[in-house]
Order: sequence, then structure tokens, then C-alpha cells
Amino acid sequence: GANALALNGGTPVISHNFSPYSSIGIEEIESVRKVMETGVLSKFSGTWHPDFYGGPKVRAFEKDCAEFFGVKHAVAVNSWTSGLTAAIGVIGLEPGDEVIVSPWTMGASATAIIHWNGIPVFADIEAETFCLDPVSVEAAITPYTKAIIAVDIFGQSSDIDCLMEIAKKHKLQIISDTAQAPGAHYKGKHAGTLTHIGGYSLNYHKHIHTGEGGIVVTHDEDYAERIRLIRNHAEEVVEGMKQKNLINMIGHNYRMGEIEAAIGIEQLKKLTGLVASRQRAAEQLSVGLKELPGLLTPVVRSNCTHVYYVYPLILDIQRLGVSRQQIYEVLSAEGVPGLALGYRNLHLLPMYQKRIAYGSKGFPWSIARRNINYGKGICPVAEKLHDEEYMGILMCSYEYHEDDVDLMIEAFHKVWENLDSLQSQ
Repeated sequence: GANALALNGGTPVISHNFSPYSSIGIEEIESVRKVMETGVLSKFSGTWHPDFYGGPKVRAFEKDCAEFFGVKHAVAVNSWTSGLTAAIGVIGLEPGDEVIVSPWTMGASATAIIHWNGIPVFADIEAETFCLDPVSVEAAITPYTKAIIAVDIFGQSSDIDCLMEIAKKHKLQIISDTAQAPGAHYKGKHAGTLTHIGGYSLNYHKHIHTGEGGIVVTHDEDYAERIRLIRNHAEEVVEGMKQKNLINMIGHNYRMGEIEAAIGIEQLKKLTGLVASRQRAAEQLSVGLKELPGLLTPVVRSNCTHVYYVYPLILDIQRLGVSRQQIYEVLSAEGVPGLALGYRNLHLLPMYQKRIAYGSKGFPWSIARRNINYGKGICPVAEKLHDEEYMGILMCSYEYHEDDVDLMIEAFHKVWENLDSLQSQ
């Protein structure tokens, strides 16, 4: 018929490529040029020296970040992976200690624990927000638990009040992995700033970026200072700094250069506007798609905002009578860009299944104080979403102008009108 699916020879709804999302402009270019002209591309000294804290741009960027996010301390690092690793180092993790983390996240959220010879314990996620489920977290706590990593996945905050209450009760530290949610708010405050330590990613496919980079935020002066030590060759510097606490003071080079910091200073000024542009597109999608049966549009926690690094959708496969793969193929054929099926189930990666990380003998699991289960079935919500139901739209891949979003909505409606023809295939 007139409205045949493109996959069956019809005309696709979208025939043009969307413009790529870009947060970099003339301001960053100008700012980098000035740094290049000074000849100072980094000013970190890995000894106890006035330059231990880095160059003028790094320090200025940190000051801007502390102000923007409303925290006492912001520490710039060369990646958020480095930031997360440093954060876990300073909470005093002992080898064999357990840290509870989500399986529905990028690998580094858990690898940062292994870095310090800790043991990742995976708790399940909330079905509609994809963030850690406090009930599952509480069930995963043992006498060996030291901390919780709350991942603010896709662009909104975890249930921080609830998690902080659990942490207080069990005397645990909480780290917010807010890599994907800079600029999101939780009850009026910035996501990532409500736990013991938090932070944001600045790598290239995020809302704002410096190429590679990250920012660690905390209100705790001792944590901030020891994060700076881990960032910059701790063992060389503890003496000069009169740092008495030597636990995990193993130095790395997690330093950010002056060029990245100069880009970061300009990018931060744009964050609010760039977030608003993702929110506008997401809002438009939600209005346009909410009537479609068997499709759940994003659920935003009350008193919170979502910055839509990803626009998450859940398909009710039973109700639709077709597989997620089929939906993906027909939408793609209609020209809908940025679609992604499934996300992550970290506990099922070979590292955890085979328990091989450091060397060949199962370390650090060989020093775990109990047998940790990474079997399929431990995170049923995350597993079912990943295997069958979840489909995301990558919101930091394209610009998603208003007319483009209208076409995307039209494509979804066209596919839904043709569901019966798909069911019979």
C-alpha cells in the first residue's frame, strides 16, 4: 500500500542524514590557540612543588567546576575512569573488600574496584530508571561491603536519599558515577554532588567534552587532597605534603593537560544550553510516542531532571508480538538514526565469568572472603532489559532538530501501524 514499510520496498520516512551533534565551537579553538602560544601545554610537577597542582588552566577549570556544581572541591583528571579509580582508592578500600555496583553501566564502573583488588558485587537495577535498585543493594550487603557505586545512567540521578540512608545504616561510602548525567538535578541539587564523592565524564561522545577528561567532585577536603595525590605520583609527594594516611597512596599519572582544561572552561559555559537542547528533543519524542501501545517512554524520577545522554525505551515484546530485532530493523530502514539495542550486563563479561583479572590464578577473587555469584539470573531486571526489551536512542550522536524529531515520530507511528504485517513474517 501507500504506506508500505521501507523494509518491504516502501519509501523511507527519513531520507537525509541528521547533522552530527557537536559542542565544540570557535571559543574552544581560540582558547586552545592561546594555550599553544604560551608554550605551556602542561605544568604538573610530580614532586612536592608549587606546580604539584597543575597549570593555570587546570586550576581555573577546577575552580569553575566547583562553582558550577556547587561543591567545595573539583579535581580535573585525564578521564572519568581515572577519577572513579582515584575515588575508590581514597575511601580506604582493603584488598578483598566488596563494593556494590550496577551491571548496567560501562565497564570502568566495576573495573575501578578491581584496580584496588576489591571485589565487585552486582545489584539489580530499577526497571524504569535503569539506576541501582535500593532494595537489591540492601540485599547484597555483607559484613565485607565497603562502598556502593551509584551509577546515574543515561542522564538521571539514582535514588540518592534512599541509597544514602542505606549507606548510613551500614556505615558505607557512596560514590556517584555521574559520567552520563552532568547538569542533571536531584531535588534541586546537581546529580553527583550528594554522595561522598562523585564525578563526570568529558570524553568525546558526552554532552560536553575535552576529547578525553573527567572531573571528580567532593565536599570532603581530605578526599580531595588524596585524589590529587593519586592523580599525581602520590608516593613521591606524601612526605613533602605531610600526608600521614598512606593507604592506597600509589601514584598514577591521571593529570589533565592545559589544552584539555582550556577546552573544558569553554565547554562548561555551554553545558546548561546543550542539556536544554537534549531535553527539548526528548520531550518532543515523549509527547509524540506516548500513545504507541507496547512502548514505554522514559520515566523521570519526581523532583529530578533528566539530561538524556540516552533516550531509553522499553518494548513490551509480548504485547507487540514481534521481536526487538525486527522493530530495530524496520525503524532503521525508515531512516531513524542513533538506535541501540541492549546495553550492558557486566557480570556476564568473561572477566567475571572466568574470574581472571590479575595474572592467571583468579586474583582478586582468590582473596574474597566468600564465594561471589556472577551467574546469569542474579540481576533479572537488567538481564531481561538487555536481552529482550530495551532500545535506546543516542542523544549525543546527532543534533535532532525539531523537524527531524517530527520525522522520527512519524517513522515510529508508521512502523506501529504496520505491526500486523510484521507479526505474520
